Amino acid sequence: MASGAGKSAAFALLILNVVLYFVVIAIAAWAVNHGIERSRETASHLSPPARLFPIYYPFGNMATGFVIIFSLIAGVVGFTTSITGINNVIQWNAPSLQAASASSLVSWLITLLAMGLACKEIDVGWTESNLRTLETMLILLSGTQLFCTAAIYVGVEDLAARTTVLM
Repeated sequence: MASGAGKSAAFALLILNVVLYFVVIAIAAWAVNHGIERSRETASHLSPPARLFPIYYPFGNMATGFVIIFSLIAGVVGFTTSITGINNVIQWNAPSLQAASASSLVSWLITLLAMGLACKEIDVGWTESNLRTLETMLILLSGTQLFCTAAIYVGVEDLAARTTVLM
């Protein structure tokens, strides 16, 4: 792959990921806020094992709490690594691309964890439209983050090959 094609593909995917991760953060933050505000009146009649978790979500199913917390973590990590990845891809030198590839891989793995929990929530049962949007965004992000990670790794390999030819 030519240097310009890898750089433009990685840059475009990072911009797309910034937007998608921001949407995931917004939906997950809304869900956490809604759960905190509604926990007191909704969870007061539940038995003690269900009241141990400080946030009770009055929507979704039993997997909703895990999906929301892990999607919030994945959103924050992914948003941050995408922003720093844009800076690293613009520089396009070996140390910055290696840093971008490592952070992109970590972000992809956390997103895969959140996506797996979202798939489990889909498997368990019915959810609201906001949660279906969050689940869909996590599934899309796992794919786009994979392609972004691959584009950055191709850039690292291309830069390494060009550097060894010059020496």
